[in-house]
Amino acid sequence: MQVGSTLAEKILSARSGSVRKAGDIAIAAVDLAFVQDTTGPLAVRAFREAGFCELANPEKTVLFLDHAAPSPSWQLSNDHMSMRSFARETGCVLSDVGEGVCHQVVAERLARPGDVIVGADSHTVTAGGLGAFATGMGSSDIAVAFALGKTWFRVPESILITLAGKFCKGVYAKDLILYLIGRIGADGATYKALEFGGSGIAGMPVTDRLTVANMAVEAGAKVGLFPSDELTYQYLKAVGREADYKPLAADSDAEYLERIEIDLSALEPMVSKPHTVDNTVTASQLEGVKVDQVVIGTCTNGRLQDMEIAAAILKGRRRHPQTRLIVGPASPLVLREAIRKGYIDTLIAAGAIILPPGCGPCLGLHQGALGDDEICLSTANRNFKGRMGNPRGHIYLASTATAAASAVAGKITDPREVL
Repeated sequence: MQVGSTLAEKILSARSGSVRKAGDIAIAAVDLAFVQDTTGPLAVRAFREAGFCELANPEKTVLFLDHAAPSPSWQLSNDHMSMRSFARETGCVLSDVGEGVCHQVVAERLARPGDVIVGADSHTVTAGGLGAFATGMGSSDIAVAFALGKTWFRVPESILITLAGKFCKGVYAKDLILYLIGRIGADGATYKALEFGGSGIAGMPVTDRLTVANMAVEAGAKVGLFPSDELTYQYLKAVGREADYKPLAADSDAEYLERIEIDLSALEPMVSKPHTVDNTVTASQLEGVKVDQVVIGTCTNGRLQDMEIAAAILKGRRRHPQTRLIVGPASPLVLREAIRKGYIDTLIAAGAIILPPGCGPCLGLHQGALGDDEICLSTANRNFKGRMGNPRGHIYLASTATAAASAVAGKITDPREVL
């Protein structure tokens, strides 16, 4: 008797036209393929070297200029020129400098429940928060997807993360995913699908789900998947895309490789210590660690909700005089709404530097590279040695609330102390 399907099995079966189970090979139609400006030049070169001339779906092929935006060097400016030229030649979509971080823009404008999305960026998994099978691939693989409009996968086994309860004050989705990665390890879900379910997701809006899905790859996962439900519909409606909604859930009798239960009400604010994401402790265990720079933003926590959280903590306060505060909204939509609601004014009054929509200092190309032995507390998704431009820097990862509270104190601070 055929057992039910997980979300990963269900999506890949639908997009390949045949029932596919964990371990099977699926040749699936691609609904969206994209690159960004550090991986795009390689994909463009691979596309041309393979002899391809036309895109399978120009309107579903997107080039994002977001990692070095605006460009900090002539070499990167030349890469931008190459990508703009490719867009003109092929008719694909160009998201130019200032138009936002690829993963945020994909969520706002492009991703749909049940889609297969591939991107030349490991955090393509973000769109799993909308119920899309979204995953990162190498530039040459993306070049093939550009040309053929399809690609192949080994259908991943799935790990079910069952969430119960709700977050306590001062605890957020970022704390959940840091806790999970610390619990299972950086390779704990290698080429697996992390599927999130349980009563706890009923209290997690899509903005939270995108944060969790974004970091699934930091546990080695192929995808991080949430079902598509009423909250998915509300998010799509808010960005004018309710027509893209469809309900999607795993079957009740689906088979999972492993099941993990987490009580959201038992979680505390978490921090990842240098230089691995799974090196996690509670924020209270690190209180007193001096911080030279705080970064709020990136594809993990650069949404309007994050601007609101940061502004609420920083209102009437100033950053510590020895701590820089950098804030990067992830898209123009986020920036405009944050201005309209007064969040940006509050952040500037608190001493924050506001960046244009883009990846900012996350990759270490510009806009906040660390000096020798400096410590940065960031809401980004990676803290590897050298990640922010200097192998002698030290990166800690935390939620927006923990980052904002720490900016005021000048040292790592449990946000529950100020909320």
